[in-house]
Amino acid sequence: MNLLLVEDDTMLAQAICDGIRQQQWAVDHAGDAAAARTALVDHAYTAVLLDIGLPKGSGLDVLRFLRERFDATPVIVLTARGQLSDRIQGLDAGADDYLVKPFQLGELLARLRAVIRRAEGQVVGHLTQGDVIVDPLRRTVSKAGQSVALSAHEYQLLLSLFKRAGRIVSREELERAVYGDTAAVGSNTVSVFIHQLRKKLGDGVIRTVHGQGYTTGDSP
Repeated sequence: MNLLLVEDDTMLAQAICDGIRQQQWAVDHAGDAAAARTALVDHAYTAVLLDIGLPKGSGLDVLRFLRERFDATPVIVLTARGQLSDRIQGLDAGADDYLVKPFQLGELLARLRAVIRRAEGQVVGHLTQGDVIVDPLRRTVSKAGQSVALSAHEYQLLLSLFKRAGRIVSREELERAVYGDTAAVGSNTVSVFIHQLRKKLGDGVIRTVHGQGYTTGDSP
C-alpha cells in the first residue's frame, strides 16, 4: 500500500507518517498544493490524505485536478474546518470521506482501510479498444492478454483518449489531462508520449487527425 499525505503542518505530517509506517505501509508527504499535483502526476497511490488549507493552492483544487484526470484514487479530506458546508463542498468535489481535526490515528487508519475496501469492490468497467484493455481501478494496461508497462504520463494520456473514444481529443486537452497546467509543457511532449504508446501498443490504437488532435475507437 502506497499513500500520499498532503499536509502543510510539519509536526502533524510527521506524526501521521510515523503512524502509517508502523502499519508497514509506504507514505509520501507533500507540503503544498503544487507538490501534491506533481506527486499525483508522477506516481500511482492507493489512497490520498488531503488537507484543505494548503500553501500554493487549495486542497479542493488538488482534489478537482485528480478527478478531472479520471483518477478514482480514494481521497480522505483532513481539515480543521468542521462546518457542514465545508464537508459538503469537499464531498461534492470528489472526496470519499472526511475527517475533522483533531482526530485519533486509529480512526484515520480505520477510515483508510474502509475507503480502500470500497474502492477495491467497485465495479469499474474496463476500457477496450481492439485487443488493448485499460483497467482504471487497478491502473493497468494489457494487449492481447499480456501486461504492458507504461509510465505514469503515458498511462494518463492513454486513459484520457480511451475515456473519450470516438472523439477527437486536442493536444491541449491531452496536456491538461496529463499535467493539469500546460504552461511549462514542451511543444512536442504529447507527440513523444503518443510515439511511445504506439511502440508499445501498435500503430492502430491511436490515430492522428491532422490539425485537430488524436482519437481512438471508431472514426468521428
